[in-house]
Amino acid sequence: MVNTRKYLLSKDNKTKELVVLDYNKLGGYEFNPKNSSNYIGVNVNKMVVIKPSFVEKVLKKKVKRKLDLYLQFIVGILDDEDTDPTNLRIVLNDIERYRRTIINKYQLYLDEKYVNLLLKKIDLLSHEIKMKLIYTRVPLEKQEENERRRGR
Repeated sequence: MVNTRKYLLSKDNKTKELVVLDYNKLGGYEFNPKNSSNYIGVNVNKMVVIKPSFVEKVLKKKVKRKLDLYLQFIVGILDDEDTDPTNLRIVLNDIERYRRTIINKYQLYLDEKYVNLLLKKIDLLSHEIKMKLIYTRVPLEKQEENERRRGR
């Protein structure tokens, strides 16, 4: 038999009693944490953060990690001479998907100025990948032309 207990960690400051909250009415940011706790028997499947300042901090940290990951990949690509165009297209699609995620999900919780700055950064990253994709195609086409000319 599976034990499905649900825990609610919330206290009322005046009476120091636990308070039951209705998640449907609150409208906070919901996410699945990485269950890396040291407590035996505690497994967190879903977390709802309600406080706007904390939601903003969590999302900014999450977005910063993802942008750093993309930036490291792009720097690796620019240093490497032999890059596969299919990998570049996959990353370009992933960046576009992430841009839509920011617009659809995170825009509700973040400032408009910060979201515009993020979108500009993402556009810059996608522009760099597009430029690398264009420059990897041009030398291949020149090599094919040279091979055709030699064969005639």
